[in-house]
Amino acid sequence: MNKIGIRHEDKYNLERRTPLVPNDIADLIKGGVELSVERSDKRVFRNDEFEKAGAILTDHLDHCDVIMGVKEMPEDYFEAGKTYVFFSHVIKGQPYNMPMLKNLMKSGSTLIDYEKITDEKGRRLIFFGRYAGLAGMINTLWTVGQRYQKLGVGNPFSQLKQAYTYNSLDEARSEIIDIAKSIKTNGLPDVMKPLIIAITGDGNVSQGALEIAKLLDADSFTAKELKNGDHNSDSPLIIVNILPQDYLSHKEGLQFDLNDYIKNPEKYESSIEELLPNINVFVNGIYWDDRYPKLIKKDWLMERVKSNSLNLKVIGDITCDVHGSVECSEKATEIEDPVFIYDPTSDKYRMGFNGEGVAVMAVDILPSELPRESSEHFSSSLKPFISSLASADFSVSFDELNLAEELKRAIIVYKGSLTDQYAYLDEYL
Repeated sequence: MNKIGIRHEDKYNLERRTPLVPNDIADLIKGGVELSVERSDKRVFRNDEFEKAGAILTDHLDHCDVIMGVKEMPEDYFEAGKTYVFFSHVIKGQPYNMPMLKNLMKSGSTLIDYEKITDEKGRRLIFFGRYAGLAGMINTLWTVGQRYQKLGVGNPFSQLKQAYTYNSLDEARSEIIDIAKSIKTNGLPDVMKPLIIAITGDGNVSQGALEIAKLLDADSFTAKELKNGDHNSDSPLIIVNILPQDYLSHKEGLQFDLNDYIKNPEKYESSIEELLPNINVFVNGIYWDDRYPKLIKKDWLMERVKSNSLNLKVIGDITCDVHGSVECSEKATEIEDPVFIYDPTSDKYRMGFNGEGVAVMAVDILPSELPRESSEHFSSSLKPFISSLASADFSVSFDELNLAEELKRAIIVYKGSLTDQYAYLDEYL
């Protein structure tokens, strides 16, 4: 049996998640799995909670065969013959993580990426997406309050706090419900009305964002109604969910087909600029890579500034691809300093809420702002695969490896070599 270890997270100061929580660890240990947990003073679950669950508390994981974490591990962390399980952020060939991938391969170790643990239809099974949406929407509404306040507009959103400062998700929900009641009773300042909040996408991230948005008890309109001007301007607050068929068009005028778009993105272009002029708050929750069209372009922002017609005040870029679908996402921000103002005129940004331009919230570890709830959800999804991970013989060839197929599909590197499914990464290395 492989000894499994959970490492202390060290990429970010406020990364407080864990891949397995004490209650699930207790069940796994009863089932015969040996689990060690590296001590951590910042993890949302205390060291003694893991100890009570039966885990071995340790200052290092040298004795472990399989080491699990959440975020990327240091470049020089890897040892020959060991298996590492974490979000590696390499599958798009991300240049900032290629040195890490090179070192992992050079060490002769194995990499399993949570993002690629899928069923036979390619659907992800282990993810934090909903919690990124929940925290991202809370943070976006908080940014709305702070940005308008800096612009001299007092508003009910200014009482909201950043997601990580709440003791629980329920506490944040309660405060948003109070804000909704205030808006129902007192409305919004005239300069903010109607405040139109658009949320892109229909996946787990977007559903999490919509879950929070619905607490505002606002009027809901379709993208078509927004485009045609059919939304009720007397409403103080409007929520619009913009789906792929709303913001993508076939270049030859054919009907939008999601499966065709995924296979042939070059045949499509973004038509979202037909919707953007009416939007005040843009919440981005889509999957994106560089094959797909950009949604908010710097040129468009510049044109709106020149014509004095930029109504967009806040962008909550939960997707958080630097210069990606939101081209003015200049950097992935940290929880401690989460917002910057992008100035289209100078094509520069400054951290904080002051200045000319659009406020952008682009934290790339949003689920860690709700560390307890997100860890519990993640752990419950991961738990069924741990016994397979513990019993696998990683000394055999890849073809002979007896591992749950869901996990085997997620092996990017096996004993130092890219597996066939991920051989394309060689060009990025």
